[in-house]
Parts: sequence; C-alpha cells; structure tokens
Amino acid sequence: MATIYQVAERAGVSLSTVSRVLNGKSTVNQALKERVEQAVKELNYRPNSVARSLANSRTDSIGVLVPELNAPFFGDLMQAVESTLRAADKHVIITVGRNCLATEKDAVEFLISRNCDALIMHAEALSDEYLLEINNTKMPIALVNRQIDGIADACTTLNNEQGGYLATRHLIELGHKNIAYISGPTEKNDASQRLAGHKRALAEVGIPISTQLIYNGDYQEEDGKAGLLELLARDVPFSALVCANDWMASGAISCARDLGMSLPQDLSIVGFDDVVFAHHVYPRLTTVSNPIYEMAEMSANYILNKVYGQKKMVQRLFEPTLVIRESTLKFEG
Repeated sequence: MATIYQVAERAGVSLSTVSRVLNGKSTVNQALKERVEQAVKELNYRPNSVARSLANSRTDSIGVLVPELNAPFFGDLMQAVESTLRAADKHVIITVGRNCLATEKDAVEFLISRNCDALIMHAEALSDEYLLEINNTKMPIALVNRQIDGIADACTTLNNEQGGYLATRHLIELGHKNIAYISGPTEKNDASQRLAGHKRALAEVGIPISTQLIYNGDYQEEDGKAGLLELLARDVPFSALVCANDWMASGAISCARDLGMSLPQDLSIVGFDDVVFAHHVYPRLTTVSNPIYEMAEMSANYILNKVYGQKKMVQRLFEPTLVIRESTLKFEG
C-alpha cells in the first residue's frame, strides 16, 4: 500500500504540500496540485482516515438517531444514510431513542461525546427548542420527516397532510361514505397532519366528521387491532378504514380476519408508508407511499454538503402517492 511519503517523492514535492492538496487547501498552485493528484492516481494512494481526521479536526463519523431498530420503515432510513455516507468514506454511529424524551436526550449527548461531525435524526420526543440549540451551539444536524422553521434547510419532510387526503379520497371515489380512521399519536406532527388530510377529504364532499369514527393509536400493530375492536364496539357503521401507518393497518387486517370478516368485501382498508410487508399481507395493502429511503438519502447529502463541502443534490419536500392494491373495493351497499 502506497504511503504519503511515496506520493511526495513521486510528485517531487514536500509532505506538507501533499497534505494541503489532500485536505483541499487553496494555497497550492495549480501545477503542483496536478502533480500531486497524478501521483495519487498512479500509486492508487488512499489517505489514512485517522491521519486525515487529525489534520482537519474531524472524525468522519456521523451520529444517527432513530426511534427503533425493528421497524422496516427505520431500517430503510438507516440503510439509506449508511450507504450514502459510506460512499463518501464516512461512518455512522446509530443510537435508538424509543420515542422517549430522556432516552433521546441521552442518545444525543452520547453522540456528541463521541465527537461526531454531525447528527442525522428522526427525533420523536425532542423539542424544537432543544434541536435548535444543538444545531446552533454544538454541531450541525439534519432532521428526517420533521420541519422546524428556524432550520428549514436541514429538514427533509413529506407532505403528510396530502397523504392523509389521498388515502381517504381514494375510498370516497370507491363510493364509501362511512369511513373510520385509526390515527397515530396526534401530538406528533406527521400524525396530526395525516388526520387533517383525512378530514379535508371528507369535508370536500360534505361528509360529516364523526369523532365516533376516529381512534387515536400509537403507530403500533396492536393499535390497529385494538382500534378496530373499539370502533366496532361503538356501534357506528363503517365500510372502510384508514390507518395512519402500515403497522396499524396490518393489525386491523389481522383482527378483521380473526373476526371472520371477508376483506375487502366487508371492509376496505388503507395504510400509510408502503413498507415492504405491505406487498405480503393478505389482501395486499392499498397504502400511501412514504419515500423514507430517498428522504434519508437527502438528509445524508445535506450533511455531506454542510460539513464536508460536497455539492450533492438535496430535495427537502417530498409528495406522497397512492399505491392501489387489493385491500380496497368499490362500495356496493
């Protein structure tokens, strides 16, 4: 393996000149820069990451915070961040927040103590004020699926309100008028926005919004089961159900089948996120796409631009699309 000394010798320059070229310093004239770059290419030289980090006071590591590890949604997020940063010769340190304020704060403080160059977060419990303080006083951050006005450039978000609208509008177009809804925790922006989209679709065609047809869940599969049972127990008829994520939709499908329902003949169900198992539940789930892989990739690109001076493309707002499968059917009642 070639060394920096061999690069200097091949280029006929000093070690300090090679170091300045490798670290992107602008104080080297063009002729010397080209000689060093040619020597690097000929020798297939790769700078030692530890030495490079010492030279530029960086660790080439980025901290990542996710709510959990076992959900396909966050698996896609982590894969996108890791592969994008790995291609740029950076590394990730992953921590889990578990939707808990104390745990998320502990995870962030740990990542700061590890001297990460930046943080990429899908933060659920941390306040806007706390995140602004981290970004402004400690290190750059990028937020996935969250919008904070003070750092809008660092935020990659989905138009969740439009997604909720698309899900319910699809059922309305199939002739359904009595449409139940299982929400995520409405203190979270994405859940409240999806519910707002559901209500907009109903109001647009003059369908009254009934609180008896809304159940507040917590994005877990069990909430889909409990939500469907509770909605049925209220004895308010409905022919269709929108769930604010695919996990809850999966739980609702399982519960409906256990109750002897024929799907989608007895109940049409729409999810949200289009995670991988949406293709495999029976019936295959009609859902709203949430391009989390692409969103996470853009967050990684933002950090590469912000911290390392690269010029990657960054898209900050994503639009959802409806993915129609077999879990919805035209209402014949």
